[in-house]
Amino acid sequence: MAKEHREQLAAQIEHLLTQADASALAELLKGLRASDIAEVVELMENDQRHEIFKVLANPMRAEVLEKVDEAARAEIIEFFHISEFSDIISELDPDDAADVLAEMPRADSEEVLGNLSPDDAAQIKDLMSYSEDSAGGIMDPVLISVEADATVAEAVGKIRSSEIDEDFFSIFVVDKDDKYLGDVRIRLLLTSHADSQIGQLLSKDSIYVNVDADQEEVRNLFRKNDLIVAPVLDADSKLIGRITADRILEVAEEEANEDIYAMAGTDTAELEKESVFRAARIRMTWLTPCLIGTAVTALVGIFFRETFFEVGQLYIWAAAVVFAPMIAAISGNAGLQTSAIVVSGLAAGHLADLHLGEVFEREVRIALIVAIACAVLAAVVCVVLPEVLPIGTASQGVETVGSGGYFRIAIAQGVGMFSAIMVSTTLGLFLPFLFRRIGIDPAISAGPLVTTANDSISVLIYMTLTLLLVKGF
Repeated sequence: MAKEHREQLAAQIEHLLTQADASALAELLKGLRASDIAEVVELMENDQRHEIFKVLANPMRAEVLEKVDEAARAEIIEFFHISEFSDIISELDPDDAADVLAEMPRADSEEVLGNLSPDDAAQIKDLMSYSEDSAGGIMDPVLISVEADATVAEAVGKIRSSEIDEDFFSIFVVDKDDKYLGDVRIRLLLTSHADSQIGQLLSKDSIYVNVDADQEEVRNLFRKNDLIVAPVLDADSKLIGRITADRILEVAEEEANEDIYAMAGTDTAELEKESVFRAARIRMTWLTPCLIGTAVTALVGIFFRETFFEVGQLYIWAAAVVFAPMIAAISGNAGLQTSAIVVSGLAAGHLADLHLGEVFEREVRIALIVAIACAVLAAVVCVVLPEVLPIGTASQGVETVGSGGYFRIAIAQGVGMFSAIMVSTTLGLFLPFLFRRIGIDPAISAGPLVTTANDSISVLIYMTLTLLLVKGF
C-alpha cells in the first residue's frame, strides 16, 4: 500500500473510531485486503487495535493477525480469551498457525491446541516439533499426492474434490508406502489423455528438500533453481509437506533481518514486545561484553604506560596514545568489511561451495592493497599533524617528542596499521567460516564483539611496535 493511501486510510479509521461508528468501520474494512488492514493496525494504539478486531470476522482476523509484525501480534493476542483465540487460529493454515503459537507461552499454546479439532491440533503439533529455522518448520503439510499407477482422470478428480484453498502448481507422486517418486506439472495433466498413467508423465529429476534442512539452504535452493514449489521428505524419503515460493520470500526477509541484527549487536527478540525496557535489556546483553572489551583495550594502554615510564619515554607513550584510536578504528572497520562480504556470500550461497583457500586468496590480495595504502596515509598523518598542531612546547615545561620521536611513532603507526589490518582481515575471513562450521550464525562474527576484539589486538600490536622502535633508537 502506498504511503499516502495508508495514511489516508488510517485517518478514516481513526475518525470512525472517534465517532464509535462500528457499523461504518466494519463496512470500510470489508472492502480491504488483509495486508492493507495489517499495515494500518501496526500504526494504531492498542485500544484502537482492539476496536478494529471487534468488527472483523474470524477469517479476516486470522489473516490480519498472521500479517502484522510480532510486536503488534503479541499485543493483539492479549485481547482474546483462549477459547475465542482458538476459533481464530483454526482459520489459519497449519504452518501459519504453528508460527503464531510458537510465539506464545507454552502453557497458552497448549491450551489453544486443546480447543482445536484433533486432526488440526495434531498437524500443528507436528510442525511445532521441528526447528523453526528448518524446512519442517516452514513447510505446509497440506498437499495433493497420487500413486504412480493412477490415471490422469483420477488425479484431476482428486484435485477437484480437494479442499485446499491455496494455489498449487504440481501434483506429487508417491508409491504405496508414501515414498516420494517425483511430480507432474499441472500443465501436463491438462494436456494429457485422461487414461494416461501418472507414472508415464512423472518428472523423476524434481528437486526436493529434507525436513531437517536449514531454511537458508532451502532459500538458496529455490533461488538457484527458480523453484515455485518443492516437496519436503522425511528421513525415510516419505512425502510429508511442501514449501512454496511465497514462504521463501518470508524466509529471505527473516534471514536478512537476523543477519542485520546480529551484525548490529542486537536480536530479533526485541521486536516481540513493545517494551523499551525489554529492548534495552536485549541490547545491553551485547553491549556489556563490548564495554568489557574496551576496558581490556584501556588496560593494554595502561600496561604500556608503565613500560614506557620504566625506559624514560613516557612522553612518547602520551603521543602514541593520541593516534591509537585511528589504528583501532581503521583496522576494525577493515575486518568488518571482510566479514560482511563473507557473511553475505555465505547467506546467499555464493561462497558456500567454495574452498576457504579460494576466498582467502582473493581477500588477502585486497587486504594487502588496503593495508599498504592505509599504512602510508597513517604514517604521513603522524608526521604532518604534529607539525601543523604542535603538541606541547619546552617553554611550558613539557618535554617535547620532537620530529625524531614522531618519526618513530609514524613508523610504528604505519607498520602497526598494516599488521592490524592484516590480522583483523584474517579474523573477518576465518571467523564466519568457523562459526558456520560449528553451527553459530556467521553474522555474529561481524558484530560488535569481534570488532571490539579487533580494537584490542590492533592497539596491542601498535603499542608493542612503538615500544620496540623506542628501545631501538
